[in-house]
Amino acid sequence: MAAAAYSFTLSTLYSAYTDNPYYVFSITAFIITVLTVKLLPISIVKKPNSHLNLPPGPSGWPIVGNLLQVARSGKPFFEFVRELRPKYGNIFTLQMGSRTMIIVSSAELVHEALIEKGQIFATRPPENPTRNVYSCNKFTVNSALYGPVWRSLRRNMVQGMLSSSRLREFHGCRQSSMDKLIDRIRDEAKSNGGAVWVLKNARYAVFCILLSMCFGLEMDVETIDTIDQMMKKVLLILDPRLDDYLPILSPLFAKQRKQAMEVRMEQIETIVPFIEKRRSALQNPGSDSTAAPFAYLDTLFDLKVEGRKSAPNDSELVTLCSEFLNGGTDTTATALEWGIARLIDNPKIQSRLYDEIRSTVGDRKVEQKDLDKMAYLNAFIKELLRKHPPTYFSLTHAVIEPTTLGGYDIPPGANVEIYLPPISEDPRVWSDPEKFDPERFLSGKEDGDMTGGSGVPRMMPFGVGRRICPGLSMAMIHITLMVARMVQEFEWCSLPSQPMVNFSEKSEFTVVMKYTLQAIVKSRKI
Repeated sequence: MAAAAYSFTLSTLYSAYTDNPYYVFSITAFIITVLTVKLLPISIVKKPNSHLNLPPGPSGWPIVGNLLQVARSGKPFFEFVRELRPKYGNIFTLQMGSRTMIIVSSAELVHEALIEKGQIFATRPPENPTRNVYSCNKFTVNSALYGPVWRSLRRNMVQGMLSSSRLREFHGCRQSSMDKLIDRIRDEAKSNGGAVWVLKNARYAVFCILLSMCFGLEMDVETIDTIDQMMKKVLLILDPRLDDYLPILSPLFAKQRKQAMEVRMEQIETIVPFIEKRRSALQNPGSDSTAAPFAYLDTLFDLKVEGRKSAPNDSELVTLCSEFLNGGTDTTATALEWGIARLIDNPKIQSRLYDEIRSTVGDRKVEQKDLDKMAYLNAFIKELLRKHPPTYFSLTHAVIEPTTLGGYDIPPGANVEIYLPPISEDPRVWSDPEKFDPERFLSGKEDGDMTGGSGVPRMMPFGVGRRICPGLSMAMIHITLMVARMVQEFEWCSLPSQPMVNFSEKSEFTVVMKYTLQAIVKSRKI
């Protein structure tokens, strides 16, 4: 759930500006030539944040700031940021239209912001009104402003759904989904000369688990696919637009806003029937023999939120369920694809992993209770998340009051973006950081803490501090268990036509392999 729904992180910015570059440049030219005449005098007289000591950064154009530079660079946004670090350091400012974005990329600064000043940096910045419709005016765990609504929603999710005891209750649905995953892989390999698509199968299995946990209802393949396609459509419609950064362009995006509202209605119409079905099952015990005894939705029906008199309405229930599903699906599935790619690229690691699994569980299937007993498996997962965090940027932070970071002013309303790769690849704290080496976590010399609880964070795939991903424990169980089952059941090899794994990456909702991984599987005897 590291990259949950409604996050709008900068890793998706590039595609928003380069899908149609001619459109981008014509819009920018329109702004500069038509509006600058009126707005430039204002910007000179009253320049935004001109009285503040903001972190340094590249100078930008009037009104549009650095937007044009991002578009003209022809590079993904994370590369644009990476190339600015040598010049401007670990904290710098980009003016993206009306948004002030402060990029942070060192563990020490993250510790100062999210641990030492955690309460101050614990809120979220303003959003485009279209985003607020999908989040029901920030009524989700990840999007909520720091305050009573966030505390209520997070407490309910963590205590009511993601505690250790609750997670154990879903052992059965995880095992069932794992079995279905293995059968799908085996059937696909049989009909395709041994070749399978890793991400597609992994994503389906994770989504099945989360659907069961969310609604507690049994669903057929067609229903699962319908909900999945709906969720994907929502994510696509929420891709950044120019008017997110230049509200003055809002009239030019009326068609896109109308389309977004139509998708929102479709989302509600798709999900509400399952909410009603679950409500009916709770009100009439025994009426649905397939209904699970507990689901996340159960905790939401009568949820008491500080400062509110009523429980969540249907629209808000749709939003909260969608957050749960979207937040845990792509992040986990992406990690699994990278994990299988690493195993194919490192046969010795795959062999050692398989040997540990066999010595731990023998001929029976790996279960959740076995995971803590396998040190090498857990070291592999930590190294996987160090090298391949789900996103380039953690969810955007903002401050509740004016403060400083690294000696610079941080104003309320600014987007504070944590750029993750330099933290988990810092040569000052990691030996040979470019190497994929699970052994580093077995020697005791390198700390695998992912929460920031042991001091300055060395890796933070789930964020740190007060807004750390509430689904961390669930994600670790799902990733670890699925890797174990996939290795226990199959030997993973590269395609004969592609003997070398290509580790190029690209940013979609998460950081995915640029070339979707197809692999050869060989069934093992267990």
